Amino acid sequence: MANLKELRNRISSVSSTMQITSAMKMVSAAKLKRSQDAIVQMRPYAEKLGVLMANVSATLDATENPFITKRPLQRVLVVPMTANRGLCGGFNSSVLKRTKLVVERYEAQGAVVELFAVGKKGRDQLSKLKTLAGSDIDAVANVTFEAARSIAQDAMDKFIDGTYDEVVVVYNQFKNAAVQMIREEVVLPIQVPSVSAAGDYLYEPNKEELLLSLIPTHIHIQFFKALLDSQASEHGARMTAMHKATDNATSMRDGLKLDYNKARQAAITNEILEIVGGAEALNG
Repeated sequence: MANLKELRNRISSVSSTMQITSAMKMVSAAKLKRSQDAIVQMRPYAEKLGVLMANVSATLDATENPFITKRPLQRVLVVPMTANRGLCGGFNSSVLKRTKLVVERYEAQGAVVELFAVGKKGRDQLSKLKTLAGSDIDAVANVTFEAARSIAQDAMDKFIDGTYDEVVVVYNQFKNAAVQMIREEVVLPIQVPSVSAAGDYLYEPNKEELLLSLIPTHIHIQFFKALLDSQASEHGARMTAMHKATDNATSMRDGLKLDYNKARQAAITNEILEIVGGAEALNG
């Protein structure tokens, strides 16, 4: 059994760690509330816009809407979204694992895959896998529509000029604080339903002009939604991880205190025995 000084030092160290993890949990809980409100408000708009875009696009051919053009897969851009920091459970590792699977799947089809890493953790880890086409860590540090628009616009431009034949986003979709679902979405070309499944809408002035303004907005919104989902998932994962870490530290501290009390009691007992033994030796 460790001596009393070692146990006191370990109890102090674990208590300090517990205070840090507890504070991080509270900070993440506060950030989660704001992020959760943002994605909950954004998601219905993004989903409805996506349905509208798909239905309008289904009635047009590729010459009228180049964003629905499906080309042979020669070059693919994958955009994984991770965090800038760790201590958030499996949040980052799940994106990295799925990204590697996506890369392997496309490469097995003969396509050249390039990565644009959003988030420092993804940039640092995936750069070891292959040379990155680009990265952006500021978009994660401060999630704004402008940041999402910048990433999306670059992907759109390179899809139109033929640099990439498909653009895929990999991110964690927020469900609740304890559950994040890894998602892999093809944002370009736009996925369209069959014409028979398309809805019946009236358009003013006409579908072609409407699409010219809606398509960029739709793709920008898809990237923004993914960033908001990723941000809320990060805070939820970190809050859960810090909650578990705090519970573990509490259990460890309590165990160390029990060991300390046992060691202290044993030391006191030994001292009493030594005193009694000394007294008996004097009397003898």
